[in-house]
Amino acid sequence: MFKKSFKLLVAGTLSLAMLLTGCSTGGTAVQATDAPKTEEKSDNNQTTANADIKAGFIYSAPVADGGFVQSHDKGRLYLEEQLGVQTVYKESVPETQEVEKVARDMIDQGCNVIFAVSFGYMDYIEKLSKEFPEVTFFHCSGYKTTENMANYFGRVEDARYITGMVAGLQTETNQIGYVAAMPIPEVIRGINAFTLGVKAVNPDAVVKVSWTNTWYDPAKEKEAGSALIDQGCDVLAQHQNAAGAQQAAEEKGVWSIGYHQDMSGIAPNANLVSAIWNWGPYYVEAVQSVIDGTFTPSAYWEGIDAGIVDISPLTANAKEGIAEIIEARRAEMKAGTFNTFQGPIKDQAGNERVPEGSVLSDEDQLSNDWFVEGVVGDIN
Repeated sequence: MFKKSFKLLVAGTLSLAMLLTGCSTGGTAVQATDAPKTEEKSDNNQTTANADIKAGFIYSAPVADGGFVQSHDKGRLYLEEQLGVQTVYKESVPETQEVEKVARDMIDQGCNVIFAVSFGYMDYIEKLSKEFPEVTFFHCSGYKTTENMANYFGRVEDARYITGMVAGLQTETNQIGYVAAMPIPEVIRGINAFTLGVKAVNPDAVVKVSWTNTWYDPAKEKEAGSALIDQGCDVLAQHQNAAGAQQAAEEKGVWSIGYHQDMSGIAPNANLVSAIWNWGPYYVEAVQSVIDGTFTPSAYWEGIDAGIVDISPLTANAKEGIAEIIEARRAEMKAGTFNTFQGPIKDQAGNERVPEGSVLSDEDQLSNDWFVEGVVGDIN
């Protein structure tokens, strides 16, 4: 289990993102997963405390989405395995007041820990946390906290940068496509980090952005990817819940960069590498803090050095020599000697945003509303 340090994020910097609507509709009945049988622990008090915990997970897309939600659900299963607690989940819950009903249902079923796993759930979960002070809430990707509500995410931009290096070294056309969900700071800074990685190894390459304005719509994601390929892109990256862009690359014979989890199995002839999440250890530590009575309403935002984000193994589709180049940069990130957003950095118009010797502040990252030099596309 990696060690974590909880850091206070800058609050109130994502006002643009609060305008988002739901990522998907529909859903299924709450699914329950009984805790697996474990060896008897010598600490009977700890065993009793674990049995008193029931954690509910609320997801914005199907568990089998092949990306974002599936990566979290692997973390949920890891939590069960490691702590022996019971969990339930509800998939495909829209980012509307529906999330309140789902959370209330879970609380009625005995859940005393709730993980709300989508940005648009934030305000609803904040409201519920004040109504149910006896329940501990964790919200993914937002910035608000209350006395019994924490938030959590990771600096996936570290992994984005490295996968951008892979794309920059692999491309032959110097045109790289990026299928993007919503024009919020989280997605924008991911595009920027990826592009900085591309430009670090290939100054002639550009990254073309296509917005889908949905977190989960495999058909629309695939269509956007195909359109970028038709424009000359020979590598596709993505910030989407599912793997539609990977499928487009596989079918049209170009390369792809996955996200959330290793997508090489979905596009075996196209995928080069994926930026991946490792949520399990975080979920274990979060629930353990509730069991131990050490929970604090803080904000978690760590990077590749903490292990919550990383890259998947480079596939055999990648050119020879890429592995050595990216591993050197990855090692610098893990050692804390390289920052993804260190200067000099210019924006699309050529204006210097981060001078040499400086680093883009956390506050500016969390409110990022501009593209770096090398991105082709608008924020709309």
